[in-house]
This record gives sequence, C-alpha cells and structure tokens, in this order.
Amino acid sequence: MKDYLFIIRGGEDMSTKSPEEIQAHMKDWEIWMGGLAQKGQLVGGEPLQNEAKTLTERGTKVTDRPLAEGKELVGGYIIVKANTLDEATGLAKGCPGFEHDCSIEVREIAKM
Repeated sequence: MKDYLFIIRGGEDMSTKSPEEIQAHMKDWEIWMGGLAQKGQLVGGEPLQNEAKTLTERGTKVTDRPLAEGKELVGGYIIVKANTLDEATGLAKGCPGFEHDCSIEVREIAKM
C-alpha cells in the first residue's frame, strides 16, 4: 500500500456554530476517521491552526499567513494508506467536512 495525503481546504466558519453543532460535527469526524483506523488505512492527521508564516526568496522574506480566501485556506490534513489514487479518492468521499463546504485534494506521497 502507498501513503496518500488529503489536504483539506475551506469549510464553514465553525465559530458561528452552537456547541452542540460543533460537538455533532466532531463526532462525525471521529466516526469517519475511526472507520479508516479500524481498516488499517489511517496513518494520521490533524487540524491546523490559522496562524502561519510563509518564507520566500530563499528564506529571506517572511510573510504572515494565511492571506488566501477562506475556501483556499488549508484547515488540516489526513494521511491514509491505499493501493491506488482512485482508492484513496474513494476513501476521501466519506469525509464529513463536505457537509460544511470543504474540499479535499488527494495526493500520493512520493518516497525519497
């Protein structure tokens, strides 16, 4: 099996949701990721904080980030095991974030 990275972008601003709505959404994530773990396909993953810095110009220029629109903001990542890109894409289709307007980019992690 190969490792694939799910890059999770966008989604609704959860700060506008009630504690009950947030808890229900987190439960959906727990169930989905738990299912991947039970099948031995979950390697790991975490949400990301919004604060960031971007280095450019050979590291001489540092810019506070994110400056992208909310729909482009990377909110988290998940690494899964799958045999093919199509299989990994199928796993991503179960993500509960789609109910909150996220998108997922699925990429194979190249071995060095």
